Amino acid sequence: MTALLEISGLSKAYPGVVANDDVSFAIQPGEVHALLGENGAGKSTLVKMIYGLVKPDHGTMRLKGAPYAPAEPRAARAAGVAMVFQHFSLFDALSVAENIALGMEAPPKPRDLAARIRDVSQAYGLPLDPFRLVGDLSAGERQRVEIIRCLLQDPKLLIMDEPTSVLTPQEVEILFHTLRKLAAEGTAILYISHKLEEIRTLCDAATILRLGRKVGACTPRDVTAAHMAELMVGKSLAQPARDTHAPGAVLLAVTGLNLRATTPFGTSLQDISFSVRAGEILGIGGVAGNGQDELLAALSGEISAVPDAITLNGAPIGALGPNARREKGVLCAPEERLGHAAAPEMTLTENAVLTGRIRRGLDRGGFVDWTRARGFAQDIITHFDVRTPGTEVAARALSGGNLQKFVIGREILQDPTVLVVNQPTWGVDASAAAAIRQALLDLAQGGAAVIVISQDLDELLEISDRFCALNTGRLSVARDARGLSMEEIGLMLGGAHDMAEVVA
Repeated sequence: MTALLEISGLSKAYPGVVANDDVSFAIQPGEVHALLGENGAGKSTLVKMIYGLVKPDHGTMRLKGAPYAPAEPRAARAAGVAMVFQHFSLFDALSVAENIALGMEAPPKPRDLAARIRDVSQAYGLPLDPFRLVGDLSAGERQRVEIIRCLLQDPKLLIMDEPTSVLTPQEVEILFHTLRKLAAEGTAILYISHKLEEIRTLCDAATILRLGRKVGACTPRDVTAAHMAELMVGKSLAQPARDTHAPGAVLLAVTGLNLRATTPFGTSLQDISFSVRAGEILGIGGVAGNGQDELLAALSGEISAVPDAITLNGAPIGALGPNARREKGVLCAPEERLGHAAAPEMTLTENAVLTGRIRRGLDRGGFVDWTRARGFAQDIITHFDVRTPGTEVAARALSGGNLQKFVIGREILQDPTVLVVNQPTWGVDASAAAAIRQALLDLAQGGAAVIVISQDLDELLEISDRFCALNTGRLSVARDARGLSMEEIGLMLGGAHDMAEVVA
């Protein structure tokens, strides 16, 4: 069979780093092909070359047997290559149909486009109402918009970057059903994910990259997830180790927290109450868009609350701003890496100063001590294995996973009393995810209180002492994470807020 896409010797270098070095592999028609590798292994650069966002320095590509060298994404789409990015490119205030039309070269009339959206979405098991506002959609429904926008182009190759990172288990099953249907019809799928069990379930073949080079290939269903992880990192992975210890006194307590959403498409918090003790990790699960961002903003001080609604060691802090809370030891790492946790155009040193100035003493007499600041940035890079040429690289130049390691490391190395993290291992490879989880466990072991907000249920059950679920801005009663069944968790995620009292 003639390969749909054949890549031969692709190479791409940037100042100080070789992103891809002589990479070659082929994708067959109707094949679901995984592209695996650590953060910084070169996956993003490779798919950007396939999609026309980046021009290779060396090497060639052939699509359906003909030379293929797209100068821009428009040329790639015209050739039959479509891509669903990890970060959605949608406008909340526009409808589904309007967002899809923006991504088309020559969109049909609105009535005809709406009919096509309905027909295609129903045919592939991803039903969408073309007239709903995107801001009212769940994360899973937003991904459907991106996928349908691609399918309307009748692609021969569909590239998907971390497609399940914001989906519930039920939505993952729906997505996999759709991808299998596409593959059966002859569409090839290039699938990037750090969730190796998903790769084993879905993919027919896998290409593994390490430090920009192809280091192996395999049939995922014939090998273990551990074997693929070892190919990616070149060594055996250590699993996070938990020490059993009794938690200490309550450090952070939230009582009757009510906050109105600050944006038209936000989620209001309703009567949120919980506490977390020294040496304890509290896991908060939930589908995206159920108040996670608002809760983190309330805990960080970005949104003010009634003073007594949030207390630290019994003292009210609800009315304090972010800097005052940081000074007292309450540190936070938000979900959105670029633009919220880090300033894209600033260097890593400058980003280290943004949150580390107070607790790491990075200024003197009102002026930044750049020597100390660079030292702090280098400590983060060293301790958390951030793959970067140096401290003066802009944050936007890092891969998503490496920037995530930098953001989490920046907060942990400030020795917090309370650390709140939202999606700590989102888009991070298996090795880095294990390291981040171990760092959170070590932080709790050292006496800190840790709150982990995540959509990754396996992650929460692996590291949490207690678990609760956030649904439409309301929080379930916390339960001991050990022994919780997926059925019980599903009920909690679905809004059974008194689940703990019913089944305890």
